Amino acid sequence: MSIRIDRIVTRGGDGGQTSLGDGTRVSKSSDRIEAMGTVDELNAQLGVLCCYMAQDTRTAGLEEEVRQIQSCLFDLGADLCLPDPDRAPSLTAEASLWLEVRLEEMRQSQQELRSFVLPGGSLVAAHAHLARTVARRAERRVAVLEQVPAETLRFLNRLSDYFFVLARHANNHGETDILWSPGRWHQKKI
Repeated sequence: MSIRIDRIVTRGGDGGQTSLGDGTRVSKSSDRIEAMGTVDELNAQLGVLCCYMAQDTRTAGLEEEVRQIQSCLFDLGADLCLPDPDRAPSLTAEASLWLEVRLEEMRQSQQELRSFVLPGGSLVAAHAHLARTVARRAERRVAVLEQVPAETLRFLNRLSDYFFVLARHANNHGETDILWSPGRWHQKKI
């Protein structure tokens, strides 16, 4: 597919409205635009994550996988931008299944979970946790929309699970996870 973008500044949104893929004008504060923006934010967060992954020997081999997810998010954004119930969705069940298989493959080598995991550890893990939370927010924003393919929500749901498992992978397969310590502030004297 060839895409040509001749102009960046169009002035079409100066009045607080923007166009969907079919030309329909909507408010920039609409639920659909909010959902599309959150998916775009997630994609940007994945770009940052990939920068750190490329520098970490534990995750450098998985960088291309995250780039594939970025392309899937562009496809998902196209589906949100063209809310036509008769249009075949860009993402199919195979995309969610691929995520399930990949996260299960990573999970197999990880320590058993015995506590909740706090976001952090390595830089890659911290950014993977951030991606997980943005994926959850994107899922919430998309869930309120009408005319959303079921596979879109399924993919976003699996995606947050994938980034949780990726974070544990980046933390030496869970060995260096930061675990929740309930009531910890009570244990320290100030």
